Order: sequence, then structure tokens, then C-alpha cells
Amino acid sequence: MKNEKAVVVFSGGQDSTTCLFWALKQFKEVEVVTFDYNQRHATEIECAKAIANEVGVRHHILNMDLLNQLAPNALTRNDIEIKDGENGGLPSTFVPGRNLVFLSFAAILASQVGAKHIITGVCETDFSGYPDCRDAFIKSLNVTLNLSMDQPFVIHTPLMWLNKAETWELADQLDVLDFVRENTLTCYDGIIGDGCGECPACVLRRKGYETYQQMRKESQQ
Repeated sequence: MKNEKAVVVFSGGQDSTTCLFWALKQFKEVEVVTFDYNQRHATEIECAKAIANEVGVRHHILNMDLLNQLAPNALTRNDIEIKDGENGGLPSTFVPGRNLVFLSFAAILASQVGAKHIITGVCETDFSGYPDCRDAFIKSLNVTLNLSMDQPFVIHTPLMWLNKAETWELADQLDVLDFVRENTLTCYDGIIGDGCGECPACVLRRKGYETYQQMRKESQQ
């Protein structure tokens, strides 16, 4: 893989930014793609731009307005409350078909720029109930993309079996722990860094960070 090219599906969040640095270690050339679907906070796009510029990778931003029209939810509508799923239901932040669409367009872009590898930060361990973050879906889509475009794409999911503490650990191993903590946007209220500290995304992120810090402290004793 050291001589090959990759495209990272990139939101500027903790997970995709960790994946970006992972990809930079694995591949000769890396480009990133961000999808603008009129999400809750335009700050997400600006954050992704800033990180891509800081790292020095080519950044593609694709207009996906149609997804906003088709999938009203807490990430596309300010008047929908952010809340976890109840009684086994999906969270209000679930965007139906989002990863299906994003990865399909990422593959089309990869074909155009001569990349065989596609990296996404989806995770089944801390997947928040999103069905399109499961390993079975990714493997199925990988086969479908290869058949539909007659190209040997490989979808990589470096975080698939990591919890949030282990994702922080990976960032630390890549020597970007502080960068990821200070420059990424996870917060549903659009606050970069440690965020609001109260929304579900911030709570998950903070608990993971605190757990990793405790793990690191214990390992040093």
C-alpha cells in the first residue's frame, strides 16, 4: 500500500481525522472528500477545510443537497431534537442512507483520481445504533462497488472494532492526540475541540478520552 493512493471520507471529526493520519502512514498519496448536505452546522465544512489545509492534502467538497431533502433528521434540521434511540429505535441523528451514498460517491471520486483505497471511520463497537456503520454493511458495499464499477476498490475501516478509548489510543500512537483533541469537531452544537460536553457525541468522546487517560496512567505505574 505504500505505493498506492487513497481517498478518506472526511468530516473533520475525531474519527475521520484519526483515519486521515492513519492513511498518511499507510499510503503514498492521500486525498480527502467532505460531503456538504446542509448539515446542522456549516462549521463542520470549515473545520474539515482547515484540517486538510494544515495537513496539506487535496480536499474535495461535494454538494449533496438531495440527501438533506430526502432525510429530515436532527443533523439536517435545527427544529428536530437530538436524542438517543428509545426501545431499540434509531437515534434522531441517523441520516438514512448516508454512508451508502457517501461511500458510493467516494468510490466514483476515487476512480477519477486513480485511487484504489477508500477509508472511512465507521465503527461497530461505538456505532450509536447506526446500521450503516456495521462491518457486514461495509463488506457488502465493497463487493457491490467493485461489481458496479468493475474496479478492485478496497474499503478500509481502521476503527471498526475500536471503542472510543482505543480510538484515542490510536491517535496517540500516530502522535496526533493533541491535534485531534484540539482541532476536530464532534459536538452536535458545532463547538470545535472538547465541544459542549453535554450532547451525546461529546459525552461519548469525553468518556473515551478519560478512559484512555486512565488506561495510560495505569500502564505507566
